[in-house]
Amino acid sequence: MATLAAITIDCNDATRLALFWAAALDGYMTDETNHMLKPTAVGPVIYFQEVPEPKSVKNRVHIDIATKDPKGDIFRLERLGAKVQQEVEEGGHQWVVMNDPEGNEFCVIVA
Repeated sequence: MATLAAITIDCNDATRLALFWAAALDGYMTDETNHMLKPTAVGPVIYFQEVPEPKSVKNRVHIDIATKDPKGDIFRLERLGAKVQQEVEEGGHQWVVMNDPEGNEFCVIVA
C-alpha cells in the first residue's frame, strides 16, 4: 500500500520559500538542510527542492489555504511576500488566487 510522503515544490531559493510557507501555514522547518516543512495543523510534509530553471507555466498542482478570515489572511500573506493574482467567484464559491514569492499559484478559500 502506498502512502503520501510529501508534496514537493520546485524552486530557485528553497530556504526563502520554505520560510515563507512556514509563516503562511504556521508551520515549522523539520530539517533546514533539506528544506522540509511540517504544518502545525493537520497536513503533509512539504519539501522544497532547488532547481536551476525558473517557473515558466501555471502550476498543475497547487496548495489551498482554508481560513475563516480571508481578508486578514490575504493581508498577512501579502506582508510575507505573496501577491494577489485574481479573485474568483464560481458556482456559488469564492476564492482568491495568489502567488508565493517565486510565483507559484495557491488559493485562499473560506473555511
